[in-house]
Amino acid sequence: MSQITPLTTRVARPSDARALVALVNSAYRGDSSRAGWTTEADLLGGQRTDEHVLIEFIARGETAGDRAMLVHEREGRLIACVQLERRKQAAYLGMLTIMPTRQSGGLGKALLAAAENFVLHTWNGTSVTMTVIEQRPELIAWYGRRGYSRTGDTAPFPYGDARFGEPKRPDLKFVVLSKRLGAAPPSP
Repeated sequence: MSQITPLTTRVARPSDARALVALVNSAYRGDSSRAGWTTEADLLGGQRTDEHVLIEFIARGETAGDRAMLVHEREGRLIACVQLERRKQAAYLGMLTIMPTRQSGGLGKALLAAAENFVLHTWNGTSVTMTVIEQRPELIAWYGRRGYSRTGDTAPFPYGDARFGEPKRPDLKFVVLSKRLGAAPPSP
């Protein structure tokens, strides 16, 4: 098993919101997202997030301490991010994003490890949960290789809420994945 190189991250500031919107939307929606493998362009149109939502998320993290958006920069440019929300001894992870042209080089693995490390050591969290669109089996498998497993729970897709995009099919739903932190990694 290869060792994941530690990644330098910082907690996002409200002034990062505009760059984060561009990064996230470029990785998940539209033609630009097709340069990477995390695109949802065949499942959803519209936006993945907007500036107002991110500013609110970041601001709450600054005041309440229960949210954090970790970012990674290279040459002064945001190229990766992930959202974390504290939920008692667990954390919810969302919006793991790598610039499409930088995907498939190990940056996603390193950012996921940095997020887990943040939850474990900053929040003293014991597990991470997330939701992934069920129609993304390649992404579910990717998380599975990093120790995440299906909980058996599902959640409905928020049809009619443009903040989450414009569905291109009627059967979208989320599966819930979870990982206990500090556990031995899965075998290769």
